[in-house]
Amino acid sequence: MPLAIAETPAADLARALEDFFTEHQQAAVLDGGRVIFEMASAHYSITAEHGRCLLHLWSDEHNLVRTVCSLRPRKDMLRIETRRFGRTDPQTLEIVPGRDRRSPSSRKASRAKYQRLLERVLLRAYAGWSIESLSTAADLENSFGPAYARGVLRRGITACAILAVNPEEPQPTIDGALTLGILWLAHCRQHAGGRKLFQGLKIVLPSGISDTTKARMAWLSPSAQWELYELDSRSEELTPIDCRDSGNLYVRLVHAFAPHAALKRSSAAVDRLLTLFDPGMRAVTEIRTNSSTEISFALHGLEFARIRGGYSAHSFSRCDEVTFGAGANETPLIPETEDLFRNLTQRLFENRHASGTMSNPLYRLQPERWLESVLRRDIAAVEPSIRCDILYTQVPAFAAGDRGMIDLLTITRSGRLAVLEVKADDDLHLPLQALDYWCRVRQLHRENAFQRHGYFPGIEISEQTPLLYLIAPAFRIHPATDTILKHLSPEIPWELIGVNEDWRKGTRVILRKRSEAVCDKGRYLTGK
Repeated sequence: MPLAIAETPAADLARALEDFFTEHQQAAVLDGGRVIFEMASAHYSITAEHGRCLLHLWSDEHNLVRTVCSLRPRKDMLRIETRRFGRTDPQTLEIVPGRDRRSPSSRKASRAKYQRLLERVLLRAYAGWSIESLSTAADLENSFGPAYARGVLRRGITACAILAVNPEEPQPTIDGALTLGILWLAHCRQHAGGRKLFQGLKIVLPSGISDTTKARMAWLSPSAQWELYELDSRSEELTPIDCRDSGNLYVRLVHAFAPHAALKRSSAAVDRLLTLFDPGMRAVTEIRTNSSTEISFALHGLEFARIRGGYSAHSFSRCDEVTFGAGANETPLIPETEDLFRNLTQRLFENRHASGTMSNPLYRLQPERWLESVLRRDIAAVEPSIRCDILYTQVPAFAAGDRGMIDLLTITRSGRLAVLEVKADDDLHLPLQALDYWCRVRQLHRENAFQRHGYFPGIEISEQTPLLYLIAPAFRIHPATDTILKHLSPEIPWELIGVNEDWRKGTRVILRKRSEAVCDKGRYLTGK
């Protein structure tokens, strides 16, 4: 991004800010070194009116409005000079691209300190055992990063692989520990050379944040002993966590709604937006109902405008709020911002198409949603047994306070539920993330929650265990995926489907792998 100075036109400042947020979906906004917004969950609006660039940031906890005076790129961050309303003295905000705001030296020091703590605790907890090869050194060839301390506990020829993560790491890194632990166990067994017999894996996580790993560990293969511990870094207390009670989750499902009724209630706002499109734009824009009170407009899965129904502040009459922006951007659509809206849609339709340029942020943004939109149009090209007429997307399912969004939920022609987890790029954690959603659907199915909440109306749902499909471009499936899938419980009927690299032009299946719970010819065994 070019250096911006105070004399830069407001429209250019707004464009540069929008490009940065579009490029960095996991950015964090800092004020005085303190994180005030995580953009993965926050929203923003950027306007350029009357020669002034206005930035509005909001989340459940904070709300901030600033006039942007200048943008100054720095190493690994963007510095924004701003002014508050009624104030003349400038104030500085900083935006960093990722979740982990620590400096490289700070990360290295905290990991080394934790490694020493871990070694001390393990030697005390496992008297008579020795610790071998405890390290946080990166081994990118085998997918092991420096965030995880890994090593071996040994007594004679008996050994256990051990992997731990310190409490200063971001939550996604902590939740990814089991994936790396499975790979570490497989690596240890492969290189044991007959000198050690690895019984299983011990995972050590920070105190109080092991729920995700606990739920996942309950669905691993009995081919190894899986043990989970929490370590309190202050008291140095190591506490075992029982994963056996994680097979049944408490899951809450959002009630289904009538899409046609939502569209009818907001028909005036829908028609107003459509008048701002040229015929070519209208032909490829997807109008979707996200809830009974929200309608979105999307291009190849990327939402760029939304209508939210509500009531006037001064009466009980209905009124619709219309906002626009790619990703977390939500700028109100008013007469003064119509030119901004036209500019956004023009750039979207020029760049976000199957023959677009990979270097453009609007082309690269939310590739999973793009792949989902392709699959929704022709799911039979990937799996003929799935019904094409009923397909739920981004279904909210809450578990233990966590709001999970199931990519695609559908049903087969024989009435069996199917969960589709979609990835467009290499993702080491695809199998266990898919497992999260399968577990939720399985539990909801056991409780007849889908029928009670209005899903699959008029369709008899089979009592069989839901199917799990993992779908990604064949050449972008991470090499470690096979290893992780082999360590899942044989009760899980999963199928890995690799599609063509140019899936934006239409999908075709390149590879297909099935679990033991699935028959060779696509006919599925009865699950529990």
